[in-house]
Amino acid sequence: MDPKQLKIVYLGTPDFAVMPLRKLVEEGYRVVAVVTSPDKPAGRGLKMQQSAVKQYALSVGLPVLQPEKLKDPTFVETFRALEADLGIVIAFRMLPEIIWEAPRLGTFNLHASLLPDYRGAAPINWAVINGETETGVTTFMLNHEIDKGDILGRTRVTIEPSDDAGSLHDKLMVEGTALVLQTVERIARGEATPIPQIDSQADKPAPKIFKETCRIDWHKPAAEICNLIRGLSPYPGAWCELETIDEPSATPQTLKIYKARIGNAPSVTPGQIRTDGKKELSIACADGWLHIEQLQLAGKKRMSTEELLRGFKSITSYRAR
Repeated sequence: MDPKQLKIVYLGTPDFAVMPLRKLVEEGYRVVAVVTSPDKPAGRGLKMQQSAVKQYALSVGLPVLQPEKLKDPTFVETFRALEADLGIVIAFRMLPEIIWEAPRLGTFNLHASLLPDYRGAAPINWAVINGETETGVTTFMLNHEIDKGDILGRTRVTIEPSDDAGSLHDKLMVEGTALVLQTVERIARGEATPIPQIDSQADKPAPKIFKETCRIDWHKPAAEICNLIRGLSPYPGAWCELETIDEPSATPQTLKIYKARIGNAPSVTPGQIRTDGKKELSIACADGWLHIEQLQLAGKKRMSTEELLRGFKSITSYRAR
């Protein structure tokens, strides 16, 4: 069958899901509807915000569905009435069987890892946090278990030492877009050969990131802390508290760190802070110093170390914890 004659229903929400949808539309594929999350209040004014996928879909005139509940009978009836040939899911919530089984050729998902490694909500973050040098994207058919369907295609991507979660996200988005189109082509032509995933005790998980996941423990090695910072930048950000040395009972300040590099000199006490007062700021780890390059104090904007030191001359009166 001509791939561009397939009736495709597309399900996604954030920026990561926009590029594949845009490419499908621009290449002339037949996207009959887009399913995305309901609008939600956001920002200081709690103004209703549309998802990135919805904004793009509306800009090109695609029908948009925003069900509160995916098992709602009205939505199910509307979804089935589309008579889709293929479903594509990218960065969306878990689908019930009544939805993923509805398209004639099934529904496939794009996941930002080399499955079966890094199943879960935060594969990009955890790959960087764990110091991986390679990850990738995988397309797979949906089934009853999260991220465990038969694999349709995979593309490997190198993680450079300079990468953080943000830059890796962008690289995987580009590679994922190409893989989505390749997968649609193979399915349409009957050339897709699903390969079952083989579970192993060595598989690495990618659970949801919580606030405590992001807390820096300065008693750990500098390389481990640096990977944590990279893996949580630009969002949600690795953090610690600044405690006043002479007044430990005072309310500590929260400090987020977005970029750092490892130093060579041996440290003294984990959490100790040193600075030249102008451009350099370092915090002691278990095995050395971490030179901080970009950071943010609570209530302030993200800034360079040099910018911070212009207005925070007393930082050596604090220690990190």
